[in-house]
Amino acid sequence: MAKLSVDKALLKATSHIKKGEIVEAEKLYRAVLKMFPNNKRAQKGLVTLTKASQSTSRQDPPHEIINQLVNLYNENQLVEVIEQATSLTKQYPKAFIVWNILGTAAAQTGKLEKAINSFEKAISLKPNYAEAHNNFGNALKEQGRLEEAIEAFHKALSLKPGFAEAYRNIGNALKDVKFNHSIPEIHKTIISLLDQKSSVRPKDIATAVISLLKLEPNLKKNLQKPNKDKTLKWLQQSISELSDLSLLIKLMSVCPIPDLELERLLKQIRAGILLAFPNFQEMSDFLKFQTALALQCFNNEYIYDQSKDEEKAIADLEVSLEKSLAKGKQPNPQAILCLASYKPLYKYKWCYLLADNEHIHKVFIRQISEPLKEQELKPNIRILKKITDDISIKVSAQYEAHPYPRWTKLGLPLNPKPVAKIFATSKLKLFDTEVCKVSYPNILVAGCGTGQHPISTAARFKNSQVIAVDLSLSSLAYAQRKTEELGIKNIEYIRADILNLKKLDKQFDIIESVGVLHHMNDPMAGWKALVDCLKDGGLMKIGLYSELARKQIVEIRNEISQLGIGSSNTEMRAFRQALIKPERDYFKEIRYSSNFYSLSELRDLLFHIQEHRFDILQISECLNELGLKFCGFNKKAAVQKFKQSNNEPKDLYNLYKWQRFEESNPDTFAGMYQFWCQKIA
Repeated sequence: MAKLSVDKALLKATSHIKKGEIVEAEKLYRAVLKMFPNNKRAQKGLVTLTKASQSTSRQDPPHEIINQLVNLYNENQLVEVIEQATSLTKQYPKAFIVWNILGTAAAQTGKLEKAINSFEKAISLKPNYAEAHNNFGNALKEQGRLEEAIEAFHKALSLKPGFAEAYRNIGNALKDVKFNHSIPEIHKTIISLLDQKSSVRPKDIATAVISLLKLEPNLKKNLQKPNKDKTLKWLQQSISELSDLSLLIKLMSVCPIPDLELERLLKQIRAGILLAFPNFQEMSDFLKFQTALALQCFNNEYIYDQSKDEEKAIADLEVSLEKSLAKGKQPNPQAILCLASYKPLYKYKWCYLLADNEHIHKVFIRQISEPLKEQELKPNIRILKKITDDISIKVSAQYEAHPYPRWTKLGLPLNPKPVAKIFATSKLKLFDTEVCKVSYPNILVAGCGTGQHPISTAARFKNSQVIAVDLSLSSLAYAQRKTEELGIKNIEYIRADILNLKKLDKQFDIIESVGVLHHMNDPMAGWKALVDCLKDGGLMKIGLYSELARKQIVEIRNEISQLGIGSSNTEMRAFRQALIKPERDYFKEIRYSSNFYSLSELRDLLFHIQEHRFDILQISECLNELGLKFCGFNKKAAVQKFKQSNNEPKDLYNLYKWQRFEESNPDTFAGMYQFWCQKIA
């Protein structure tokens, strides 16, 4: 073997090692040594391979190879990862970590069957491998096998409690599933998920959780019980049985229950407790249920209607509690919880006299401590300029009295990402990529409500500074409280009208305004004010109501107007009850909206003082007028469905094709249009 051939052989051996092809490298080293036994490079290479093989018990490739594979994955060289990992699995068939890496890369490239087979192999080799179970769940979810995915995430969490990524993943999977068979073992996992501060928004998974709960015999029995059998004995037995459903108790505590059957049951129990109050025994399971019921009613902002008998009993209870406190006597915990199921405790002047204790602690925090904290925060919120626009003043008054929406937890990203990485994976069409070079983005959230939007944005963009504005001090105080609870430091809240944003004297890299412009007197004036605050090349996310998707909403709003129904709490509850009646089934779609189950959200949905709607061609005209370019819709499900009949890459950004698509699929943007656009100089 000539020197040139030896050099080539050694270079080739190095190449094999980089690819994880250890057997091939070893053959080349041995071939060189057979001809040149004293070749130092071949000797050293062979010794290194032998030591690495021995250190891994001949089951795993050398650590250097694994690290190289991981680096390739992190650099997004997925094809190379798949090639090398596939080769390694032939040489090291028991290397579970390689099977896991192979499955992850295959899933990223859309090769779901290969991914699933790889994860199954990794799990068979190491059954307690939590990361593989989690990745397996992701691949199953992408295939639409949601229940199997949820079980995989559940397994990952049972193996690795506190696994943040698995919590996020099971939360995302639960958004789109409806269970048809009981899975009692995942109840505790979902409870733990709902206990997390930032893994999921409870409202997003409520429908899935309810479908699971309705398969439980105790709940099923209570939902089917005829009205005539609702005796005191039934009431006490029902409370006892429902208290044992820990998942139900947890869900009631964290978000409105979007289900009419459960709503009827909870209303009956609430009325039963109030009207039979003196005959109740003080039992721990009753207090647990009453606490959950009081929190549920606070979450839905007391959307349940009530009878004349209930109104009288409430008035009597209010007098009784006030007298007790005036005498320096703390009321019965059941009495406090009973009242808290009908009215928020912080509204009473005597709430300052109420002592926190173990029996009412959760309700005391939510209905007294937190609202009072918001009152303390209000004076410290910066006010940009006095609001003078007539419609803005009216909208401000609506949200001042009824901050929207009330929420407890959010699903936030595990780690913030740079602007470049976020938009690289978003499938947006960018006309100027300079914004992707911004390392410290300045972001404006215009119309931030109670904080869900700016908190999510601040947690998503790495090194971001967010200014969030809203018309309502009450909403901003709620947002500030939640921001502090979550330990988020990069948001400044300001009370401001979008029309006055010029006074900020600031230009932003990114502006987001979702669900706001369509409530202004002149949406285009508001939109132009936002464009004036956006840097050239900056990106803007906008959310607007769809004329087609809100056809039924418009019909209901017209009926409200014709009947002269006001937006007081009593009037809204009464109208809502009319919509629930079976003879109003032509409006039954409204009952599937989660906004139907909370009073402030119902007000925003049907009783807002100002609403404009758009179609896609109107949006196209607005963009042209404002010097903005359409970059893409933000709704993943809509995009996937659109691509089934519009498969050219450029179709995604053709608003004329989107208009035709929506005409054929009018419910596509039932929430609203959400899209990105870019300011081009």
